[in-house]
Amino acid sequence: MFVINFYILEVYFLGTGTSQGVPIIGIDHPVAHSIDKRDKRLRTSVLIKWDDVTLMIDCGPDFRQQMLTAECNYLDAILFTHEHADHIAGLDEIRPLTILHGDLPLYASEQVMEALKKRYDYIFTEIDRYPGAPSVEQHIISGGEPFTIKGKEIQAIDILHGSLPILGFRLGELVYITDAKYISQIEREKIRGCKVLIVNALRIKEHPTHFNLDEALAFIEDIAPEQTYLTHIAQDLGFHAEVENILPKNVYLAFDNLRIEI
Repeated sequence: MFVINFYILEVYFLGTGTSQGVPIIGIDHPVAHSIDKRDKRLRTSVLIKWDDVTLMIDCGPDFRQQMLTAECNYLDAILFTHEHADHIAGLDEIRPLTILHGDLPLYASEQVMEALKKRYDYIFTEIDRYPGAPSVEQHIISGGEPFTIKGKEIQAIDILHGSLPILGFRLGELVYITDAKYISQIEREKIRGCKVLIVNALRIKEHPTHFNLDEALAFIEDIAPEQTYLTHIAQDLGFHAEVENILPKNVYLAFDNLRIEI
């Protein structure tokens, strides 16, 4: 059960894998044969409990399975980092939540909201709505201004995923970043001083649109948080246990169903 116990903020890693998950269908990679459950990764998403506010960041194709595993049946909002399928493809699965609790607030940049409307036109249309379609509230956000959800201030962070503008989020002493390739010095100032940083580290080899491990570690060294958890991990990064053994102090590989408190 996803509950808060004497902590201000709790993070539940629903998924820590890359766009195809780990293992990948049809790919005979050594990690695919691992018996370590930490090497089985659903698409990247987190559930955050901040006092009495429950938030999800991204809503990928594994949403239903992830919510059932977390035993979570209520969300105050979903925040979207960007519009790629592994981050939005589960939106239709919010139907039970909206039937139970009414309109679900969605927070996204204008470009992401437009992508959601195009992909899920039946959710957003006001004409001839299908009675069983999910019902949502739309909230446009950007990196320029903080926004609030039930009194909790959240700062969006402008990031580049290759050439695609995306968002990270700062929630109190937690910063969540996925799919980053470049973060400007101006945006890094929004991140400094956080206690816990969650950031992507796709693989060992360089990638055109994601931090590889070396790039992620250089970014972590610059920000200097107390603890860091790596996410959005491909099987090419290697076996979880082996990679953890080479990481610097206070840097950890996240894994599915890991729970941390801040």
